[in-house]
Amino acid sequence: MLLKKELDVKTKQKIHQDVVITTNIRAMNRVLLFAIDYKKNEVIVSESSKENNKINLIERIKKSDNDIFFSTVVKLTNMTKAPSLDIEIFKSIDKECQMIYHKHKEYIKKNT
Repeated sequence: MLLKKELDVKTKQKIHQDVVITTNIRAMNRVLLFAIDYKKNEVIVSESSKENNKINLIERIKKSDNDIFFSTVVKLTNMTKAPSLDIEIFKSIDKECQMIYHKHKEYIKKNT
């Protein structure tokens, strides 16, 4: 977990964010990055290839659009701050984040 200020792609302003790296099982060459923007109450979803360090913004999901996803990513990032990290629980919550994200994408696709 990284706690740092990053440049917001849209506003070009620095924001505080927690970053958790998760792998997408369906596309093994891609790594998903979930960051919490606490000022805007959004999850920032980005991706990176395993071959390079370039990070591409996928989307920003407002807490009001998917409160469960937001809360789950917060839970995952909070786990990384604990003095002792239980990797099995971490992986389980990581899978939960991925599942919720993919279900969110399916829901949006069906309803647009």
